[in-house]
Amino acid sequence: MVLKNVENKIKLVTIVCSIFLAGCIVISLGAVFTARQMVNDAHKQIYVLDSNVPILVKQTPQEMTLDIEAKADIDMFHHLFFTLAPDDKYIRYTIDKAMYLVDETGLAQYNALKEKGFYSHIMGTNMLFSIFCDSIKFNRDSLTFTYYGRQRIERRSTILWRQLITAGQLKRVPRTENNPYGLLIINWRTLLNKDLEERKKSDY
Repeated sequence: MVLKNVENKIKLVTIVCSIFLAGCIVISLGAVFTARQMVNDAHKQIYVLDSNVPILVKQTPQEMTLDIEAKADIDMFHHLFFTLAPDDKYIRYTIDKAMYLVDETGLAQYNALKEKGFYSHIMGTNMLFSIFCDSIKFNRDSLTFTYYGRQRIERRSTILWRQLITAGQLKRVPRTENNPYGLLIINWRTLLNKDLEERKKSDY
């Protein structure tokens, strides 16, 4: 009888210890998982300076903001490529910045315009080119886009408005200072570039 009681007590102690050990393991694993999650969340938090005042912001995955970042990247490239002034240093600066956002198809268009004397003509006639984005159609599945815009060309006595439609595709690349969105325009081409209207400056 005494032996049975001892055996039962040993079994009870074994069960309690097993449960306690299992509980400790579960709690330990939970603590490790929670700690790792907190570290990952902390890595996603970034401080930015606003007038020397640090502001806490949280990093979000690119997938959540892909549409916005893609359209901003496309708009920035077209602004750099098509905003021109009669200043060779300014043209080189904006084109150099634009080339970080596009593959060799952008460089090919630039070289073709340069060979035709397009940029020399701008400096010789003091023309000003501005670009206005009307809309951008973006397909996030295929990463293809179509850009719709209007170009304003100011000459000495007239202002010409021209319709511009281009298309291309985006490729994910590492984010850099020169390519902050981490997207590269590839297979870029002009679909339409036609004059809309031309008016004398006195009409404005």
